[in-house]
Amino acid sequence: MQITTIGLDLAKHWFQIPGVDAAGKVVVKRRLRRTEVVAFF
Repeated sequence: MQITTIGLDLAKHWFQIPGVDAAGKVVVKRRLRRTEVVAFF
């Protein structure tokens, strides 16, 4: 699994984080609280 692009959807309490590979296939899809974002990266 090689993530090439990460998206970050900002919201008040939750962040949606999709990660796609070179072919455009979603390989990671997470919903994190504000306090969990730094630990994820």
